[in-house]
This record gives sequence, C-alpha cells and structure tokens, in this order.
Amino acid sequence: MRLLSLSRYVAAGMLALAAAFAVEPSLTLNVWPGLPPGDKPNLGEEQHEAGVMIRGTVTTPTLAVYRPAKEKDTGAAVLICPGGGFFQLSMGHEGADVATWLTSIGVTGVVLKYRIPQREGMARSLPSSQDAQRAMSILRSNASAWGLDPQRIGILGFSAGGQIAANLITGFERRMYDAIDEIDRAPTRPDFSIIIYPGGVLQRGTGTEPPALNPEIRISKETPPTFLAISHDDRGGSEQAVYLYLALKRSGVAAELHVWGEGGHGYGIRPGTAPHTTWPARAADWMAFRGLLKPTPATSRHGTAP
Repeated sequence: MRLLSLSRYVAAGMLALAAAFAVEPSLTLNVWPGLPPGDKPNLGEEQHEAGVMIRGTVTTPTLAVYRPAKEKDTGAAVLICPGGGFFQLSMGHEGADVATWLTSIGVTGVVLKYRIPQREGMARSLPSSQDAQRAMSILRSNASAWGLDPQRIGILGFSAGGQIAANLITGFERRMYDAIDEIDRAPTRPDFSIIIYPGGVLQRGTGTEPPALNPEIRISKETPPTFLAISHDDRGGSEQAVYLYLALKRSGVAAELHVWGEGGHGYGIRPGTAPHTTWPARAADWMAFRGLLKPTPATSRHGTAP
C-alpha cells in the first residue's frame, strides 16, 4: 500500500517535469512592510534577464505563492530559496519551476525573491536569511487563512539558497532581526528541509581537517529532518553536502543524502534522462514516507486565500 502511494507521488512529479512550466502564482506579496533591516534607501535596481534571472540589486524581497489544485492540496507548504551566489537569483529552474513541481504533488510552493548582493557591513548570507526567517513567519501567520498545516511547512534551497536553508534549520532559536510586528511572533523553524547542491556550508581557508561548518550553522538534535542531493562532479559543492550530512547524522537528525555520479552544479529542476534529474522524484518519495504529503481533512484544506 505504501509503495503504491509513493509511486503515485513520483509519477506526479515526473509528469510535472515533462510539462511546460506555465503555472502562475496566485499571490505575490512583500516580505517587509517597509525598508528591510539594515538596508538603506536607493541601493540600486533589479535587472531582469529572460524573465527567469535577476541581477543587480534586490531591495524589495517578495513571496510568490503557488497553490495546488484544491482536489490535490495536502496542506503542506515549502519555502523555495533559489541559488545564484548572492549576486543573482535563478528564479526559473530554481524557483517558479520548482513551485510548479510542488503543486503537482499537492504542496504549496512559495518562491522567495531575497536581497542581493551582499550588503556592506553585513555577513554575506545575513540579509537573505533575514528575508527567509520573516517569510517563514509570514507562512505560519497565514496558515489558517491559506489552509496550510503549520506542522508541515518546510524550506528548499539550491546553492546559495541551500546555505540560507541551512541557516534557517539551525538558527531558529534566535531571530536574526528585531521583531517589527505580530507576524514576527510566529515560529521560524522549518518542519523539514530539502537542500540541493548547497554552498557556503563549510568555512573557507581554515586549513582544518575535516573541514568545519560555518559558525552560523549550529546543528543540534532539534534540527529538522533534511533531504540532501549533490553530484560527485560538483567542484564547489560535493563536500559541502557530505559534511553537512555527517554533522546531521552525528547529532541524531533524520537525514537522507543522494550523491549522483554526474550533473555538476546549478541544474535546478529540468526534465532529462540523467540520474541527477530524478532528484524531485526521490525528494517526493522522502516527503511521502515521512508523512508530509498525507492530506489533511478536506474541511480544513485550501482555506479562503490566496
């Protein structure tokens, strides 16, 4: 019975990969009511390329909410953090396309457009991690209205977005900015995470062996369950995922690691025949096995908005 259930979710994910990604967000909203913490006015403007890549300066972080069809809606939700090295954002194959896949398996996908580039005087990943923490509080604050299960809200990150996800699953005990309103009363801890070819997990230039995790990544037994995927030929990231997995294992955190023989870095979600393109199916298996795709009662699903 369980195998049939898993196969159903895998098939749904693969159908989404084969389709043209055309789903539009049902709602887009700002992350902050005003100027984000630590920012100054007039820092620069965004530069959009081909509708899927953002460069320049992002000063107004946003959330794009993609909802599954009502009959598929499980009540689960995932905050998506695209990659881009903190100087650009891959909003297509690491953003909107991923949200479309999630909706196909009954999950609300929420794409975060976070601040880039690095801000002077702030740690490289701090502004974007602040944006992600605030975004998690927004999702939990709207869980009832949007028909989300507040116990099944996760985070998914690619590359630099993987570092953001790692920061959130290990830094939830403290808010990375001063609370500004009622939304910030909502918890920021993701219930699970999916981290694909992460960057920024290891400290650079320390010369230690084995390498040490970045100090902001403080794994404990309270860190939520995590799915990791990486390619052996990812020159910048393969060890990052492996050492992150080992740290999770040593802390007794439920984790699953997939290492593909090839694929490189930055492939996001795309249809194909190479093994690394199947990571969405494997992630769907993992989510289903952990009960994250089990529908909530129909009377409480989908809510009234967006």
